Amino acid sequence: MTNPLLSGIRVLDLTRLLPGPFCTLYLAQLGAEVIKIEEPQGGDYARHLSPELFALVNRGKQSVTLDLRQAEAVSAFKTLVAGADVVIESFRPGVMDKLGCGYDALREINPRLVYAALTGYGQSGPFSDRAGHDMNYCGYAGVLDQTGVAGGPPALSNFQVADLAGGALTCALGILAAVIGAKTCGAGSFVDASMLDGTLALQVMALASLRTFGHALPRGSDMLTGGLPNYGVYKCADGKHVAMAALEPKFFRNFCAAVNRPDLARLPLMPGEAGTALRKELAALFKSRTRDAWEHLLSHKDCCVSAVYSAQEALEQAHVRERELVESDSGKPAFRFPIRFSDTPCGTAGSPALGQHTHAVLRAAGVGEAVLAALSASHAI
Repeated sequence: MTNPLLSGIRVLDLTRLLPGPFCTLYLAQLGAEVIKIEEPQGGDYARHLSPELFALVNRGKQSVTLDLRQAEAVSAFKTLVAGADVVIESFRPGVMDKLGCGYDALREINPRLVYAALTGYGQSGPFSDRAGHDMNYCGYAGVLDQTGVAGGPPALSNFQVADLAGGALTCALGILAAVIGAKTCGAGSFVDASMLDGTLALQVMALASLRTFGHALPRGSDMLTGGLPNYGVYKCADGKHVAMAALEPKFFRNFCAAVNRPDLARLPLMPGEAGTALRKELAALFKSRTRDAWEHLLSHKDCCVSAVYSAQEALEQAHVRERELVESDSGKPAFRFPIRFSDTPCGTAGSPALGQHTHAVLRAAGVGEAVLAALSASHAI
């Protein structure tokens, strides 16, 4: 059952690959009607590059094929725009204007339209026309420089911070704010969402260091990247790891009591050389048991020490099952919307086949049979 909170909101989604589709997946899970506009030849690149990724981030959407390089398809798209609340695209700046479908053209049709452009670098500035991916945005935002161990090179992550957090979720927030504004005052707006901008805005810890010390601390040496011995990752007897996040002294004291090592509580909780003795003691201690043995011993000791799970283990843990955070999509695991609302169940259907809803959606929008036939004949749909 779909969450009804955004029921009645229609989104025309021209995005591809990951950030844009993930943004509109959240809108679909909240109950919006998301119509995915794809090129007739091949559609979203993710359909071929990673079919399982496509299936995950396009659940609950409809697929309409329109070749916006053809005038007939542009006309049909504008018919859809007249009844839409949101248009979201992820082309480089100016592409939609060249197609005759930019914000200025579309708001003439629908003054309450929210038009969101999700790009790497935004609509202005010297980087605006550059190509990029998550790693590029994280590099420019200073995130990559802070990721990794002291003395080592920057480390890559399989979690796309810029694509998903700086981009998709920031854009979704902007869309929802603009939709509320349109409902309130009757006028839509242009939402300029940049993955670099959004990622930079998440850098609160780095900014705090800059404000405190005048510079960011080197990779692996600040409070949350390995500088403190009581906030780090330690290897266990079986080669697996635990995460110790006993940042506040009370949590570290609880840990010392749980492992019957009151002597550790007397060592300084300090970064750098001052914390070396404690770090060595903790490294030796954690190697004395397996990861699961530590989890069994410490999980209820209120000390912020947890197992480091693989992705498969994360899906199978009891807490995730109890919270029903994973649902089935064609017999395979998929994530539910992560926020719970009172009396509003959520869930989504599977992902659409390319062009599966083209004729039904266009007919419902008022496109006549003769026009549909002409669109089909010209391969515009």
